[in-house]
Amino acid sequence: MKPLQTTKRALRRFLLETQLLLHPPEKCASSAKAMRQRVLDVIRQLECVQIDPVSAVRPNQHLTLAARIASYEPGILNELLRKNEIFEYMANAACIIPMEHYPIFEPTRQRLKQQVQSHIDKIWPITEQVLQKLESEGPLPAKSFESNERVHGYWDNVNAKTKATSHALNLLTDAAQIRIVGREGNQRLFDVSSRSVPVELRQQAEQIDTVEALEAMMQKYFRAYRVFEPSDPRLGWQRLSAKERREAIDLHVKSGEVAPVEVTGLDKHYYILASDMDRLSVHDDEDRARAIENEAELPIHFLPPLDNLLWSRKRLTDLFDFDYRWEIYTPAVKRKYGYYAMPILAGDRLIGRMDPRLDRKRGHLTVQLLQIDPEIDFTELLRERVQRKLESFAHLHGAHTVSIEQSSFGY
Repeated sequence: MKPLQTTKRALRRFLLETQLLLHPPEKCASSAKAMRQRVLDVIRQLECVQIDPVSAVRPNQHLTLAARIASYEPGILNELLRKNEIFEYMANAACIIPMEHYPIFEPTRQRLKQQVQSHIDKIWPITEQVLQKLESEGPLPAKSFESNERVHGYWDNVNAKTKATSHALNLLTDAAQIRIVGREGNQRLFDVSSRSVPVELRQQAEQIDTVEALEAMMQKYFRAYRVFEPSDPRLGWQRLSAKERREAIDLHVKSGEVAPVEVTGLDKHYYILASDMDRLSVHDDEDRARAIENEAELPIHFLPPLDNLLWSRKRLTDLFDFDYRWEIYTPAVKRKYGYYAMPILAGDRLIGRMDPRLDRKRGHLTVQLLQIDPEIDFTELLRERVQRKLESFAHLHGAHTVSIEQSSFGY
């Protein structure tokens, strides 16, 4: 297939549209039912939303959804989990996924089960006790399980610090024998999968052909990324070699399902779904017309470090001319932008970063650094837009006041 010709701006605007970030967060009816449906619709559109417990403001999954849904309430995810409309498992990483896609994750479940089975067997008396207690009393949080034994958990580098029952819960979750069905504060609620996954979906998972499931997973990845290329080691959310990734994309190009895209100024191809070609063409036409956005109405978004748009750092550099690194694991003295620096999206440009901290007791949001890239013309109007967005961001997340400790502007 002959590559489509396009520009960086057209391709990134198409990407932002499919990621629900090209326009301000969409409002919906004020009823609880309508809001739950809107959140579920957004998760389905994004295919999955990455989970992370770090909470400088709120965990990643809530910030990702709040960037796309006006008046988003974090408790909605818990309701969707309890109603078995979503589930948590490994996709791009640990993610929230629409429950109807449970069957196609069977190869992933089998792979992870094989990886952890020896660890489960090693502490089998404890894992058996955990399963029996969940079967008879679940759902239950980790604190409901008592154990004086400490073992090497996932994050213990030297000493055995993890409570044996907590490690058993993590292993059994990876093996999909149990799953997370809700949260009480920071506590996860666990239940056995045989009770919490709808019967018809468990039956489909048992019967699904592995090749069929892996192909469905590849298609899900394509829809989630929308603009992709074979150097991504997560391609298809399968463990493919570089050669296998190239072959997978070539196969889908030959079948007509995927189209190569040649971007002016880049020396490599990106790829999109062939069904998205018309949507990209609309943005290509807009770019040729050099449509100018009204700065007074420019949508501003603050994106958490694991937002879907940021999954490919290479794509950010190529299409947005924006270099981003999450500095959470960088020693404090070496950080340039901050522990939880969130990229600032203004229209179709990433213009800088802001590093927030929420003090829930005081109801105050502190921005430790508001940084705007040097090449950005940070006009007075754009500055006002960012400031107003900071105030609404603070209010949405429970803060009544906001302050900026340090600013770094590009002029």
